[in-house]
Amino acid sequence: MVRAMAKKNFESALARLEEIAEELENGDLDLDISLKKFDEGIKLAEYCNTKLSEARTKVEILLEKNGQLVAEPFEESDDED
Repeated sequence: MVRAMAKKNFESALARLEEIAEELENGDLDLDISLKKFDEGIKLAEYCNTKLSEARTKVEILLEKNGQLVAEPFEESDDED
């Protein structure tokens, strides 16, 4: 499942996380399925958080060059979109 998540992009991961939250909020699932969905949701949330952190780092690199917007190379993580 982690390998499949690495191929997802932020938008699809966030959309799936929203679906899971809605399914869990409805309360119509049995406990075992709810726990599996919750676990998937945690992994998706971690993935989204990582992607947001990477984006924030890119923005900070651009803004920290003497107040000028200067593009700076950014080392990509191993889990490409």
